[in-house]
Amino acid sequence: MDFVLSGVAACGACLFTNPLEVVKTRMQLQGELKSRGTYQVYYRNVFHAFYTIGKVDGLAGLQKGLVPGLFYQFFMNGVRLGSYAIIESAGYIHTNGRVSAVKTTLAGASAGVVGAVMGSPVYLVKTHLQSQSTSSIAVGHQHRHEGMIHALKVIYRQHGILGLWRGSSAAIPRVSVGSATQLSTFSSSKELVVDLKVFPQDSWFVPLSAGMISSVMVVLAMTPFDVISTRLYNQPVDHSGKGQLYKGFSDCFSKTLKKEGLTGLYKGLGASYFRLGPHTILSLFFWDELRRLYQKLR
Repeated sequence: MDFVLSGVAACGACLFTNPLEVVKTRMQLQGELKSRGTYQVYYRNVFHAFYTIGKVDGLAGLQKGLVPGLFYQFFMNGVRLGSYAIIESAGYIHTNGRVSAVKTTLAGASAGVVGAVMGSPVYLVKTHLQSQSTSSIAVGHQHRHEGMIHALKVIYRQHGILGLWRGSSAAIPRVSVGSATQLSTFSSSKELVVDLKVFPQDSWFVPLSAGMISSVMVVLAMTPFDVISTRLYNQPVDHSGKGQLYKGFSDCFSKTLKKEGLTGLYKGLGASYFRLGPHTILSLFFWDELRRLYQKLR
């Protein structure tokens, strides 16, 4: 039940934040491997990107990749948060009755790796679909899939089962870093809010406040890995399935840093917060409240 509740909580958050995921993906692909000032800027900031996509691609364009996004959230976060809930319930993240930063970080990272591997194929498809747009505002490679099932069939037919896990070399560090940061800061922040007695211990403001604190740390730690992940998943490949732009995680990292500077690794930072911030807050809040409700109904 921990896995189901975790997956449902993440899907609930995804319904609200998917348009921001589309915006984030486009901004991370804009000006790929190009120096500042040498490419056309279609998306000046989060709000301009939101307006531009809605105007050119229509409102449906802002919900591109929603179906694989929901599948990804259910399976990846179901496994990730569900595993962490079991570890937490067993008392493994505590030392002398207090939350241990080291144990929560290790538990969060371990749960994140399992979730990343499980959800990688649908994340690949989600990235492809969200980068697709009208040619006048297109950024990154355009894959031209017709939907999630079509995309999975095409990738499998062309590159086999391993092709569905292309880009997972970036997904594992991305999710493990994000998960370790998110879950360790959420547990610690929740304990801090309770200790400060700002709100009653059983108040829903406690997980909400902890989620807000956690979201800031997640965005700062995760954005460079998120940029690399998006680019590796979206890059064109040759007939054998090898990337035509990057050989792997370290190659993508070094090329981005060399061509675009440190700011290239933080492209779409604002969009990342507007997406990851609410998603972190909502998913952790829903997760905490659903678990509490389930415990009451047992």
